Amino acid sequence: MKKPSRSRRDFLKMMPVPGLTLALSPELVPFERSGRGANAHEAPGEPGLASSFAHSGPPPKGKRVGIIGLDTSHSTEFTKLMNDANAGDTYHGYQVTCAYPQGSPGIGRNASNIPKYTELIKPMGVKIVDSIDELVKQVDAVLLETNDGAIHLEQAMPVFKARKPIFIDKPMGVSLADVLLQFETAEKYKAPMFSSSSLRFVDGVQSVANGQAGKVLGADTFSPAYIEKTHPILFWYGIHGVETLLTVMGSGCEAVSCTHTENADIAVGRWSDGRLGTMRGTRDGKYGIGGTVYGDKENVVLDVSGGYKNLVVRIAEFFKTGTPPVRKEQTIEVYAFMQAAEESIKQGGAYISIAETMKKAVEANRGK
Repeated sequence: MKKPSRSRRDFLKMMPVPGLTLALSPELVPFERSGRGANAHEAPGEPGLASSFAHSGPPPKGKRVGIIGLDTSHSTEFTKLMNDANAGDTYHGYQVTCAYPQGSPGIGRNASNIPKYTELIKPMGVKIVDSIDELVKQVDAVLLETNDGAIHLEQAMPVFKARKPIFIDKPMGVSLADVLLQFETAEKYKAPMFSSSSLRFVDGVQSVANGQAGKVLGADTFSPAYIEKTHPILFWYGIHGVETLLTVMGSGCEAVSCTHTENADIAVGRWSDGRLGTMRGTRDGKYGIGGTVYGDKENVVLDVSGGYKNLVVRIAEFFKTGTPPVRKEQTIEVYAFMQAAEESIKQGGAYISIAETMKKAVEANRGK
């Protein structure tokens, strides 16, 4: 198994990208859990994952999917859905056919999962390859599942250059600047790309986004926000609660304040029309994801059950059409919210402007 060839800093020095042009618009278990010093959570029933699986046979050329990174249960769970013999045309015939195991070398508890997930995925009809370049040659679309956002751009580059569609799982990067650079690079090579938490697509969240509560006047969401020291606090797992919040509230968050303690974070977003939305990130107590939406028609307690299926359906549709189901501006706003929250923590809970956060991220990528 090959190790990453260079650091992200060295990689970026070797690959200058033209100035960024950006516009920011005015399931649910199993999820992978990683607590302080704890091993990544194993999805319920994983030991029997392969033995109870009915593989539908190899797909034709044009429908072959490759996975980069076998350090997360997302890799095996997504494959179980796509390669299920009983799936019919749910995933438009797309199936995972090969995988490159290396992922998250700087995050020991995730890297240690690689042998386990490699053995689980093989009986699903998945070939293990020795390099990303080899994988790209053998597939038509890619799932980038490596948990470590710091190496996503380097791992995605061969896919971008081949102009093959790619889904990049959370967290996209270790900063907003990383995320902007990935979008800019994908556009440079005309490679279809998107990223999303599966929370965005669960039925309960989509129902509110489509008007169940009427006009959304505010919302409170919550999710675990386990700390991974290599990533900003909300990037690693709190992104689920943040993406849920922004999906139901819509675009237009102008500033974020965040209060941080050992056990929790509370981020308050202020929208340009005066609405407020909050996200509570927890690190102890009962595990859970959910929230309440306050609308002019009714108040709705969010149902976030449903698993990964809705996301994987959207990924397959994206592979087929090349059209992302999430606009880049929506994804950028999620990371801008979290980056502003990180800065707010440093400034004792002060409100941090999203516009200023964006400006600093763009300048960081321009080397200023």
